[in-house]
Amino acid sequence: MKLSDFVKKHKLKEGLLVSFDFEGNKIEGTIIPSKDENLMIKMASGYNAGFSVDKIKEVKVLGEAKGVGKPKSIEVKKNPSLPTIAILHTGGTIASRVNYSTGGVIASFNLEDLVTMFPELTEIANIESVFVANIMSEDMRIKDFQKISSAVSEQIKRGVKGVIIGHGTDMLAHSAAILAFELENCPIPVLVVGAQRSSDRGSSDAAMNLICASTFITKTNFKGVATCMHHSSSDDTCAIIAATKVRKMHTSKRDAFKAINDTPIALIDYRSKEIKWIKDRAVFEHSQGKFELKNKLEEKVGLLKMHPLVTEKEIDFYKKEKYKGLVIEATGLGHTPIRENDSFVKKIKALVDADCLVAITSQCLNGRVNPTVYTNLRKVAATGAIFCEDMLPETALMKLSWLLGNYSKKEAAELLVKNLRGEITPFTRTDTYEE
Repeated sequence: MKLSDFVKKHKLKEGLLVSFDFEGNKIEGTIIPSKDENLMIKMASGYNAGFSVDKIKEVKVLGEAKGVGKPKSIEVKKNPSLPTIAILHTGGTIASRVNYSTGGVIASFNLEDLVTMFPELTEIANIESVFVANIMSEDMRIKDFQKISSAVSEQIKRGVKGVIIGHGTDMLAHSAAILAFELENCPIPVLVVGAQRSSDRGSSDAAMNLICASTFITKTNFKGVATCMHHSSSDDTCAIIAATKVRKMHTSKRDAFKAINDTPIALIDYRSKEIKWIKDRAVFEHSQGKFELKNKLEEKVGLLKMHPLVTEKEIDFYKKEKYKGLVIEATGLGHTPIRENDSFVKKIKALVDADCLVAITSQCLNGRVNPTVYTNLRKVAATGAIFCEDMLPETALMKLSWLLGNYSKKEAAELLVKNLRGEITPFTRTDTYEE
């Protein structure tokens, strides 16, 4: 049966709350637009699911679903006794809600709507809402990173207490890392915050992440860029993690973001609003020097993962296209294939000789690379490729783009293995942080 015939037969329409039997399972949810011949349902969990109409039985209409539209605007008055936090919107689910009558996401970035969604923020600070972009984070390019850092720079010049950047989670760590390099000697807290689940869902992490970020900004004199996301799957604490050491480690868990080869900087108790410093507080509240926006970035920088099917032609591509930098996400301690007659490492050497800065990181993530342990590692090091200690591949990619945009190749090579923003730790941790 066609979907149109099924809908007509049961007198259904988009926005109706329905229940039905599907292969022995009771399904309940709201009908939303469909792009194929399946009946699309917005489940109570917030996820969409499609059901073959030929397998649906015992359809019941439970009523009209309540649409989640634009929040009712409220007047926001500044409290002179509170500091000011600027929330910069770049997209993602952090300021979005689902309209259950259509299945679509409503994103609103004006101050009144933001405060209506998260009223607790007004008790912590005066909130200013700034629209920067509305883009899926996986679509971000160099120009977007530059736009965000420029927007943050403007807020720093205005004298706000801190900046929160609402961001999609998929590329959140990339943005955090590049911002850490672009905002040299950042004099205020700049926290990149996302949400794994939309704010209308009972399991949403949006409100807690924003509130904890705002609390940390107002209660500390932290200087620099970091992320603020759930520390556990429960609504108890959020973690402040260094921008160059954070990675998304799960597709959907609320505590997906973890410190790699590192510990959180601090934890914020959501209920008591108490802050527990894990690292030395004085280090992060110390002024480093004059703030400078350095957001020139090199686009021709790549990331190549090593695997059994990788070929020499893939190395040739970066030479042919005249790339300025390449991060090789190697195996183990920094291994790449060697191949017969050293054919693979000869290609790396040719790339280095073609004026491309090649960095070596590990896909193991935890631990660090070492160019001297095995003969094959020494062959890779002999090409002129630079081993990047315990730097994350994504951080190395962002750092290399920034270095090549702001410094000569010689300077970039020297600075690549220097710890500038916490991207390289002095020793390898063998433990993980637990409260």
